[in-house]
Amino acid sequence: MTCSLIVSACRRGSWAAWPSPRCRPAAGAAPGELGTRQDDAAGGRSGWPQLTERATARGAERHSLDGTTADVLICGASFAGLAVARELARCGASVLLIDRYELGDRATSACATPTPWLHALGLSAAIRQEIPNMRFTTPHGSVRYRLPWSWSAFDYRRLCQLLYAQSDARFHTAKVHGCVTPEDLVAGDVISVVTDRGVLRAPLVVDAMGWRRVLGQRGFQPPEAPLSRGLEVHPDGHGEDLEVWIERSLVRQGYGWRVPADGEARVGVASYAPADHVRRPTVELSERLGLDPVRYQGNWFPHRLRPAIENSIFFVGDSAGHCFPLSGEGIRTAFYFGIACGRELAAVLEQQRSRTEALKRYAAFSAEHARAYSIAAGLQRAIPVLPPRLLTAGLRLLRHPRLIDRSFGWYLDQAHPSFATPGSELPST
Repeated sequence: MTCSLIVSACRRGSWAAWPSPRCRPAAGAAPGELGTRQDDAAGGRSGWPQLTERATARGAERHSLDGTTADVLICGASFAGLAVARELARCGASVLLIDRYELGDRATSACATPTPWLHALGLSAAIRQEIPNMRFTTPHGSVRYRLPWSWSAFDYRRLCQLLYAQSDARFHTAKVHGCVTPEDLVAGDVISVVTDRGVLRAPLVVDAMGWRRVLGQRGFQPPEAPLSRGLEVHPDGHGEDLEVWIERSLVRQGYGWRVPADGEARVGVASYAPADHVRRPTVELSERLGLDPVRYQGNWFPHRLRPAIENSIFFVGDSAGHCFPLSGEGIRTAFYFGIACGRELAAVLEQQRSRTEALKRYAAFSAEHARAYSIAAGLQRAIPVLPPRLLTAGLRLLRHPRLIDRSFGWYLDQAHPSFATPGSELPST
């Protein structure tokens, strides 16, 4: 859909006519579609509703949403979007969460993240296997590290449902086409977003839809883009360590992995060079491990920070380039920046600051992490060109417990789970 068609399909409103909700535990506040709050007997966070299974609306159930309004519109219902929605729980605000697919459908990652983050967010019930060790293998040897924290492989659908259960958002499936070109938006204007189910409107809009940055004006297209590509298979299998292979015969610039997940082996390959295909090396690695290359999933993922705001819209997760370079880890950073974004939105809803002020603060918070991202990006460029024997020697040197604690401690600090604790606010700017 061209920009002119989008503009003609949308009518602009004013935020001034909207009620001003307060973020507070309000009796009788409208819950999300999962129903009223109750104890979760499955082991989730106490006080949140039971989980339900829902199929994507089709046919007559897929009614028009044209003209729907909300205080906050979150486009994208994976890690980043759900983290934003969770932060707005009990605000008394109208929060609309949309995604092209049903909650928990279409996982595109290995679905593993530092265990402390899952505990901090009340998502322990989604864990399939905790993984305390990492093993790195090169053509010249293998090194095993005992980490100062552990990874956990989790069930994607279960995690999404648990996160959603901690929000008050309404959820609908809808494919986003774009929005009114909002260069001339002034404080208080409502933004109109065009979907396949009609035009949705909100004064606060979040793009959490991934690397395509659908609501931005200047996107990019692989392979001429700062993107990595990854592919993964999911055969039955067992293991104890999160394993990483750095072998140029397997992938020229990148790495292979195996994540054990309680009876499932998540085996894949990532390439930092977007022009290099990864299907053949993924099959090769799987077969080398004696596993069947079945149940494929994959995606592009960014390795460069992008502006976290554009034309009065907040961008979170891969749409803002929040995936961490070198490791390609994007789940933890999606939680982290999603929480930061959600807190700024909550402050606007509480009338503590204007939308313009919230946009500036969130953009500054994201930009403050540029140095850490630059360091990781430098390592991403350097490691593939290191002589393999030198790389192996470096990995062996690093296995001293003090060095392991320091290096992996630094890595976790770049998006530390303590940030999920209520009261850990963004710094004033």
